[in-house]
Formats: sequence, C-alpha cells, structure tokens
Amino acid sequence: MNNKPDEYYIEQTLNGNVNAYAFLVEKYKHMVYTLTIRIVKNKEEAEEVAQDSFVKAYKNLSKFKGESKFSTWLYKIAYYASLDLIKRNNRFSYTENIDNLNEFDLENTQDALKEMEDEERKHVINDALLKLNVEERIILTLYYFEELQVKEISKVVNLSEDNIKVKLFRSRKKLATILEHVIEPRTINLI
Repeated sequence: MNNKPDEYYIEQTLNGNVNAYAFLVEKYKHMVYTLTIRIVKNKEEAEEVAQDSFVKAYKNLSKFKGESKFSTWLYKIAYYASLDLIKRNNRFSYTENIDNLNEFDLENTQDALKEMEDEERKHVINDALLKLNVEERIILTLYYFEELQVKEISKVVNLSEDNIKVKLFRSRKKLATILEHVIEPRTINLI
C-alpha cells in the first residue's frame, strides 16, 4: 500500500475507503505539524491546527483538482488555518527593519553551528526562527526543512515565485543576523 501515489489514496477515500485517508494523514502528519508549530509557537495549538487541517482537507477532498501536489494543497490549508489562529489570538511577532541588517558571513555561522551539539543547534535555530515574522519563518521552513521548491511555496502562500525568491533572500539575511548575535558570543566563550 505504501508504493502507490497520493492520487490513488485520494480516489480510494472519495470512494468511501476511510483507511486510505488514514494513510495520507500518517504520511503528512509530521510535515503539517512542523509547519503549524513554526507559525503558532504553541504545541497544543499546533496539534489542534494540524488536526483541523486534516479534517478540513478530508471534508474538501472532492474539491482537490490535482493542479498541484496533494502535500502543497494540504500545506496551504494548514498555513491559512495557522494564520487564522494567530489572528484570533491577536499575537504579534518580533520584526526587525531589513534596512538595519549588516552583511554577514554565512560561512562563519555554519562553521560555528557545526561545533555545537545537534540538540543545541536545533534549539538555537528554532529560537532564531521564532524571532522572524510568520511569513519569513514559513518560507524558510518550507524551503529548508520541508525542501519544497519555490514554485510549490508560491502556491502554498499565494505569492509569486519572484516574490518568494526576494522574501527567501531577505529572510535568510535576517536569520543570519539573528544567528550572528547568538552564535558569535558562544564561539568567543568556547575559546
């Protein structure tokens, strides 16, 4: 059952086989949760949004036209559900003016990160990502952690591919600046 494409499971689900949809949930649950936790920043709320996203996708499965991959369509549902939750909770993210960013050597950041333990590295990166605004965090997460192509990201967040490329560049630059302030003091302390 694992070797079949998503379309097979979608068709089976539409024909009344609920177990086929369970396969899709199992296949994408981690990806959807990763996206939602990066947006809402709360484990319980992220789990709830992820679960609601799968329910909404199930209810609207007949509307899925196959113009994009199922995962892209599902991401889009989870993305907007997460944004809706943030709006309801009136949360605001830390933002930094892009004009105040200095040029930063990403090679030094990567070298410093390699010296840290894996868990500490994940913690530092996650904390830095949380300092970005929601859109920046999502674009970086989809591109680097979920390894989506720019074209797929543009479908998820409803922005042009060129806009995604610009936002990806700026988000990387902001993340590098944030990491510079965190990693450089740690590197100095290690010497």
